[in-house]
Amino acid sequence: MSGSIERTGARGRPGRSGRPGRGERVADWADGRLGINTLAKSQMRKIFPDHWAFMFGEICLYSFLILILTGTYLTLFFEPSMAEVTYDGPYVPLKGLQVSRAFESTLEISLEVRGGLLIRQIHHWAALVFIAGMFVHMMRVFFTGAYRKPRELNWLFGWTLLMLAIITGLTGYSLPDDMLSGTGVRFAHGAILSIPVVGTYLAFFLFGGEFPGEDIVARFYPIHILLLPGIMLGLVVAHLILVFYHKHTQFAGPGKTEKNVVGAPFLPVYVAKAGGFFFLVFGVLAVMGAVASINPVWAIGPYRPDMVSTGAQPDWYLGFSEGLIRVMPAWEVNIWGHTLVLGVFIPFMLFPLIMTAIAVYPFIEAWITGDKREHHIADRPRNVPVRTGLGVAWLTLYFVLLIGGGNDIVATHLHLSINTITWFVRISFFAAPVVAYLVTHRICLGLQHRDRDKALHGRESGTIKRLPHGEYVEIHEPLPQGELYRLTAHEQPQPYEIGPLVDANGVVRKVPRSERLRSRLSRAMYGPKAQVPKATPEEYLAIQRGEVDHH
Repeated sequence: MSGSIERTGARGRPGRSGRPGRGERVADWADGRLGINTLAKSQMRKIFPDHWAFMFGEICLYSFLILILTGTYLTLFFEPSMAEVTYDGPYVPLKGLQVSRAFESTLEISLEVRGGLLIRQIHHWAALVFIAGMFVHMMRVFFTGAYRKPRELNWLFGWTLLMLAIITGLTGYSLPDDMLSGTGVRFAHGAILSIPVVGTYLAFFLFGGEFPGEDIVARFYPIHILLLPGIMLGLVVAHLILVFYHKHTQFAGPGKTEKNVVGAPFLPVYVAKAGGFFFLVFGVLAVMGAVASINPVWAIGPYRPDMVSTGAQPDWYLGFSEGLIRVMPAWEVNIWGHTLVLGVFIPFMLFPLIMTAIAVYPFIEAWITGDKREHHIADRPRNVPVRTGLGVAWLTLYFVLLIGGGNDIVATHLHLSINTITWFVRISFFAAPVVAYLVTHRICLGLQHRDRDKALHGRESGTIKRLPHGEYVEIHEPLPQGELYRLTAHEQPQPYEIGPLVDANGVVRKVPRSERLRSRLSRAMYGPKAQVPKATPEEYLAIQRGEVDHH
């Protein structure tokens, strides 16, 4: 057999001379064992849509990474001990006071460790931004319906992350053992004690005896730096994997369907943008940590069980639960020799119940609609007035209770009676969400009417024309096709119908109560009062042909 032997390089590619480079050999070795090349080909060119609303999730991720970085630095200097010591540091007003070692080490980080105060404040600001980012991100997902199939599990992951972040924040700001954090721990201790039958046992178990005990900081510390962050890190990874697997939602527009994604590839465009955005978030948090003081423990002082600091407030994300307890009447019931402190227990249980309702909402909506299709196009909130109204009602309830949680601050700053504020919050707790729902529902219907009119008649040009019979009208400009598509691309599902209750033979059909409830809820969500019929091609063409008055 005649011919020549052709030299081959790595992976058997012909036409290469010499040995492959070291980097290529390492890549070949790793690819042969891990399949990185195949994974990169399928995932690194993943398309992500480009919209400002999608950046809230990135803010959450970057804040979480900054929390891990700054928290690792702080663990090198913090000592989680309740042992009493005599403070002899550089801060003169506290010299000679008996403080816990946890409080003393916090002062050392703030006043003696190089860069310690900056890192500590960045850590605290990053925690607030992290939870705020998750809060807004989940609201974006809720209002656009991005939790629908196949993303229900990812919604639960995000909800769990939010709850864990709240608990992590509670354990985190309780570690310094200053007057503010001690008051917050006392608040939590009282809420646990209100649990019937087992409350006392739980409090003794968690605190290692009577409040404040000597173990609470030592127990919160590993929970704060290891247990909860570890669980959250796993959930973040699972959350991102599902985002990659299901692909990102996108808003309706030309070329965008349920089966494609229009946007930029993950590598290199999205990675470059994400990298720049990470450093932007880090920079903003660094500036906030440098110029905006937060939790100055040296000014607040060490915790004493017999004192409460003036204006003691939790971080904003716990204002909801704080407000529930502050405005609840002091009800107590004695049953069989046991006192049930309903004034604390009821609001203590309302918080998880309301949050649980948010967690299961996607499954409730799926049951009402009976929709089992996959959804990758995000809704415009105006086109789903019931869902949007419920979301605004929840936000209204949250901010009303936030006022209740800071009723003393509101009273002193606005020179109002704290009793007046408390009664305002009590009444608004029931009335404000209802009013917010009705107003939002009405606004959404009004916006639907405007979209319909805009799609049929075009955009107002500002040009006034006088007709032959003397009437003055404004000339409308036709919309571009892309804008027309955006205004009319949404679906308008029909409400679920039970059907005739009596069949052709006159036999009454038994309908379960669950089906009757489902039908009523479906009519409320998709009935004539919940959506305005969108413009149809026939109506649009009739106007263009002059068969209907254009003006």
